Amino acid sequence: MKINIIAVGHKMPGWVNTGYMEYIKRLPREFSARLVEIKPEKRTNSRQKQQILSVEGKRVLSAIPTGCRRVVLDEHGDQWTTKQFANVITEWMREGDDAVFVIGGADGLHHDIKASANELLALSRLTMPHGMVRILLAEQLYRAISIINNHPYHRE
Repeated sequence: MKINIIAVGHKMPGWVNTGYMEYIKRLPREFSARLVEIKPEKRTNSRQKQQILSVEGKRVLSAIPTGCRRVVLDEHGDQWTTKQFANVITEWMREGDDAVFVIGGADGLHHDIKASANELLALSRLTMPHGMVRILLAEQLYRAISIINNHPYHRE
């Protein structure tokens, strides 16, 4: 299964890259993960938030591979337990689906991206820095796949 992570934001601090890579490198070979960083649009006083989101949204949409199940991370999305997440991934694998997870930038995501999603997923109701979300998503992917493979990483 191919897992694509598209994230608005680049030039992350070292701790973000280190944390993200710690979990991605643990994924078994049958799961390949690819991170695509989308350059955020420059914020100026003369530009409205919706203009910025529109430009970033076009960049995100152009980076999404065709045929992938789209999961947009949004604080208003559904909240799954890790076991539910593992069950969902198992179903996607059964159906032969690859997945793309979309992480917004400082101002979130354009409504067109949210509308195009197969799933809106909230890792938390809290608003988090998008770099932190990368790490949390990578850890939860690793944890869910550990459950699928009966690896002892996840404990109840």
